[in-house]
Amino acid sequence: MKDKNSSISELGQVQFKLRKMLRHISTIFPLYFNLFPKKINAFQSFKLLNKGWMLNVISTIFLFISTIFLSNSQSLNQYLEEAAENNPALQASFKGYQASLEKTNQVTLENPQLNIGVFTRPMELLMGNQRAEASVMQMFPWFGMLKTQKDEATLMAEAKYEEFRQQRNILLFQVKETYFLIQQLQNTIDITESNLQILKSLEELAIIRYQGGNTSEAVSSVSSAVQSPSRRSQEGSDNGMGMGGGSSSSSGMNQSSGNGSSMSSMGSGSGSGKLTDVLRLQVQIKALESDLQQLEVDKRPLMVRFNQLLGRDKNEPVNIETDVSTQKEMGWEISMLENILETNPVLLMLEKEGLVYQKQGEMAKLEGKPMFGLGLNYMMFSPRPESGMIGGGNGMDYMPAGMGNNMVMPMATVSLPIYRKKYKAMEAESKLYWEANERQKEDLQRNLETEFETILVSIKDADRKIKLLEEQIEITEQTMELSVTSYATEGSSFEEILSIQRELLDFRLNLLNTKIEREIQFARVETLIGI
Repeated sequence: MKDKNSSISELGQVQFKLRKMLRHISTIFPLYFNLFPKKINAFQSFKLLNKGWMLNVISTIFLFISTIFLSNSQSLNQYLEEAAENNPALQASFKGYQASLEKTNQVTLENPQLNIGVFTRPMELLMGNQRAEASVMQMFPWFGMLKTQKDEATLMAEAKYEEFRQQRNILLFQVKETYFLIQQLQNTIDITESNLQILKSLEELAIIRYQGGNTSEAVSSVSSAVQSPSRRSQEGSDNGMGMGGGSSSSSGMNQSSGNGSSMSSMGSGSGSGKLTDVLRLQVQIKALESDLQQLEVDKRPLMVRFNQLLGRDKNEPVNIETDVSTQKEMGWEISMLENILETNPVLLMLEKEGLVYQKQGEMAKLEGKPMFGLGLNYMMFSPRPESGMIGGGNGMDYMPAGMGNNMVMPMATVSLPIYRKKYKAMEAESKLYWEANERQKEDLQRNLETEFETILVSIKDADRKIKLLEEQIEITEQTMELSVTSYATEGSSFEEILSIQRELLDFRLNLLNTKIEREIQFARVETLIGI
């Protein structure tokens, strides 16, 4: 497992260097990338290389290798994008925001009213017999009501969007936190394996010393296992440059060996080792191997949760970068606090809600204004024959004939909102909600500032601890090497070596935990800012 993750980390570093080189080459020689032929034979290749095509060939090879490396690992940003696109809960929240946008299209005039009436017996009127009547009426609110209603619906949709942003920020924080926890667990496995290698090297040294053999190679193996990778690479570069062969600890070991005996004569044939030293080491090795198995088991639930947050199958493979480092420019905390107060989703949501309450107060005033209605009334008549006689008797009145012409009558109506108590209560309600909203915003701003200051203290404390632990690890590694040398040459206390080894393990784990905690705190700050 360690070799696999180490190879992934190395591939990521090579990928970064290749991409950087390609960007530099493409900036200087942009035309060469477009002139490379698809198929050339060996002789043509040789001629092209002599003409300056070597750069294009090398760049193409680098691009191919970089593509292979890209397929083997994913960065945290890529996982965040995947979570934002595929998480079901976040998609549901976005659908809710889209639904709220449709509210703006629902702000229209009231539907017109159409009334139709048919007489079962014609109504006899002077102008004829009325057969039916139809009327249509359209009501209109007071001026500005529709615009205010649409503004309110738009603000409510914007508040819903800020709620969606907050849910997205929470999701992305959960992805980051789970990613860092997996990263912490994987690095813990690497540190434990490194410590296991130290114990096995010590076991080899103890066996050789017990048997009375030459301990020089065993001491060198322990020293190599004790050194951190960065220190090991630094010493290798120093040796390559001819600067005296390594770190101060190695120099100290060589000086102490020069004053006494050479490394080749350490413990040769002394036979002064103890079998109990070997047995105690074997017990600790067994315990560490068991811890490694448990750590591998602990990864499973974290992997499942990570894939669940990304909306993927729980058995999907996850590639985690082992490097834990965050570089922030000086003064970042000042700009961060400003961004929090400007872009925090919850704060913006409260701001939108406050504007909604103001619009509701305006609507209450407008609802207290009269509404107007305009319409038409259409009456249908049929001709009526003349009846009776002019001046006739016998109770027969004369009724002239009706022409039966249809009639159109324009109509207008107006509502009379005379009961003012309702509208005044609506205005008071919206005003009180707005005042409560202002208090909530003020309280949230103070809470955000307090939370940011708390996180800032944690980050600065982590930076201080990281610097201290790195120094302690370097000193403990040197102390371990010197103690191993002393044990091999003089047979000093083996208890001291085991104690130093445990301290080194604790320091490395504390350094890892502190770095992970710092990354989580940075993620909390980014969550407060919002995206």
